[in-house]
Amino acid sequence: MDQPLLERAATWLRQHPFGVDVSAAALAALVLVIAPAGSYSANGGLDFVLGMALVVPLAWRRRRPVRAAAVVVGVSLFELVVGTEFLPANVSAPVMVYALAAYAPRWASRAGLGVGLLGAVLASGAYFSSSDGITFVTSAVAIGVLVIASWALGDLRRARLQQVASLQERARLLELEREQEMQLAASTERARIARELHDVVAHSLSVVIAQADGGRYAGQHDPAAATGALEAISATGRQALTDMRKLLGVLREGDGQEFAPQPDVAAIDQLVADVRASGLDVDLIVEGSQRPMPAGAQLAAYRIVQESLTNVLKHAGPAGRAWVRLHWRADGLELAVLDDGRGASAAIAESDGQGQGLLGMRERAALHGGRLTAAPREGGGFGVQAHLPYGPQR
Repeated sequence: MDQPLLERAATWLRQHPFGVDVSAAALAALVLVIAPAGSYSANGGLDFVLGMALVVPLAWRRRRPVRAAAVVVGVSLFELVVGTEFLPANVSAPVMVYALAAYAPRWASRAGLGVGLLGAVLASGAYFSSSDGITFVTSAVAIGVLVIASWALGDLRRARLQQVASLQERARLLELEREQEMQLAASTERARIARELHDVVAHSLSVVIAQADGGRYAGQHDPAAATGALEAISATGRQALTDMRKLLGVLREGDGQEFAPQPDVAAIDQLVADVRASGLDVDLIVEGSQRPMPAGAQLAAYRIVQESLTNVLKHAGPAGRAWVRLHWRADGLELAVLDDGRGASAAIAESDGQGQGLLGMRERAALHGGRLTAAPREGGGFGVQAHLPYGPQR
């Protein structure tokens, strides 16, 4: 719906202050032009010229307040020197005092107040001292009060403008901060999705490859073993597809809802069993009693073990052996995944040291206040060790 006429006019006035000032100055100049004959005809038309010189600078009272005020002061002093009569256009003086207080620098505002008060005394002496001293004092006080009132109103206007500018700057900074937080959240979410995709796809494909290699050799001598390998490949593929659909479903919904419970420390037992079924000789060793742990930290522990076993499947070789150790300590969960694969150390360090695997594991541990180290073992193989606290670090 269209804005009312008055509201649109007010909006235009706020958005075009210079146009308003020019219009006001033009209106004042028009009044001088159509003034009754004789009003500005003294001194051969000098009063008319001085009047125009006093009102025209009002057009720049907001854009160039100091220069406009300097013109008004100069014209007013010239009036006092030549001894003209008091002109209606002299009301531009308190208007410029207001403009200096509202729109000029502080030094100019104070200078405008001082010059205005001095002008009040000089104007009273020039125009009202011919009668008696009381009239002079009264007129000086009256003009001085007008100057002070104009300056006070201008100073209030300055305070209002500064408050509005401060609020606008605060809003701008808040908007900038909100945009930065959104960018950071998006970047963090992209990194999380990349880790989840890597963990799901890399682990599942490693199991599929190991089973396919085993099935190819077993098919020549043991059809039953080959059938078991194919069943494991099918089950792993279905599980990977299910996990991918869950992840993509969350992305499509965009509401952050979980479509299924995330794996936790208790699921590591089944993870080890699945890897063992793929042909890798792996043992799970648990020390201590399980303690309460945030869901995010438990997911990190599961993913670290999953990624480590995936690396074992890829690099330790078919005859490799691995150990998964969970130690529930007083200050946190210590977990380790070790293997004795020959040549695995160099292979993992060379292929994963700068990739998503080890980097993702380190990020997961650091995200929950923990730490992770990964290095070749003496005598061959590779070891991944991590510490995850039970709660936020203080």
